[in-house]
Amino acid sequence: MQRNLVLPLIFGLAGAAVLIWLGVWQMQRLEWKEGILAQIETRIAAAPVALPESFDPEADKYLPVEVSGQFQDGALRVLVSRKQVGAGYLVISPFETEGGRRILVDRGFIRQGETLEAAPEGVLTVTGNLHWPDDRNSSTPENDVDGNTWFARDLGQMAEVLDTEPVLLVARTLSQPEEAVTPLPVDTGHIPNDHLQYAITWFSLAAIWLGMTAFYIFRGRGVAKGLDR
Repeated sequence: MQRNLVLPLIFGLAGAAVLIWLGVWQMQRLEWKEGILAQIETRIAAAPVALPESFDPEADKYLPVEVSGQFQDGALRVLVSRKQVGAGYLVISPFETEGGRRILVDRGFIRQGETLEAAPEGVLTVTGNLHWPDDRNSSTPENDVDGNTWFARDLGQMAEVLDTEPVLLVARTLSQPEEAVTPLPVDTGHIPNDHLQYAITWFSLAAIWLGMTAFYIFRGRGVAKGLDR
């Protein structure tokens, strides 16, 4: 091999090695993330417990809970969009437990334009998961409290408006189901897991890098042979 091609070969192999390492690292991250998601799914589906006396947003996130009591007056509408369904609202209502505690309950989804019906009356049991959602980002508008159009489930602000504790129970089932509201239980679908796509990207770049290196070297050899004639 001509000496002037050794450096491009070393550069090409080193670059490909780095890209392959990044792909392998992403595959390791994928395995780690899938393990975390499996743990969360197991926690979500576990047997429900009573409402804790105090809350830790990290330790109690997705905790399965069952409460009995009554819905109170008031309902907040959080603007969302569902795939293959369209725009609509999550309905957040105050709920007073039999022990006298007031919490927020995410009753579920209604389509935009549908009438927001009052919550079921009487004593009922709600089973779901505690959640501290992170709906807000830099482009999220401020909530229109007066117009009852919310763009993020800001628990502190919602609790202040509805006079509840700043904790949200996302309903999975109600002992008295609602016809107009579709429960949207918590799951792992909202947790990003793009490591496989990243790995494919890095491996693809490694293949392209090797192909370009091979093309450059073979073209250089061809040019060198032509000059030798």
